[in-house]
Amino acid sequence: MDLESLGIIEHEIALLVRLTTAYSPKLGTLDRSEYLLLSQLEQKSPLAINEIAEQLMLNLSTASRQVATLESKKLISRYPDPKNGRVSLLEITAEGKHILTLVQKARQNAYAEVLGEWTEEELKVLETNLKRLNRDFKRWGR
Repeated sequence: MDLESLGIIEHEIALLVRLTTAYSPKLGTLDRSEYLLLSQLEQKSPLAINEIAEQLMLNLSTASRQVATLESKKLISRYPDPKNGRVSLLEITAEGKHILTLVQKARQNAYAEVLGEWTEEELKVLETNLKRLNRDFKRWGR
């Protein structure tokens, strides 16, 4: 592997995370962790906290804090698992779906502006490579 390329890739990813975090407040009322957790519940629901923690690669205490924050904002709800009463299941609420939709639209509009001059082929390559990078990071972290 080319160490110079790896250094550039590492720096560019760090810069991307910083830039997207810096602009995040302009894109709605959810921070990155809230956005990801609500997105996870929108895609697959209901989920137990341990499943959310595993899917988002969080420790259980971090996931519990994030869940408590979203619960206090009435963006998710909790109820006992009918199969195992010791486990709580989480679902996104109607208000949570509404807020998530607004933030998703704002984020998509921002990306449409930023990537407006990219060709469809360039966008597909970026999409494919980002999916692969995230998949490989998840696999590496386990």
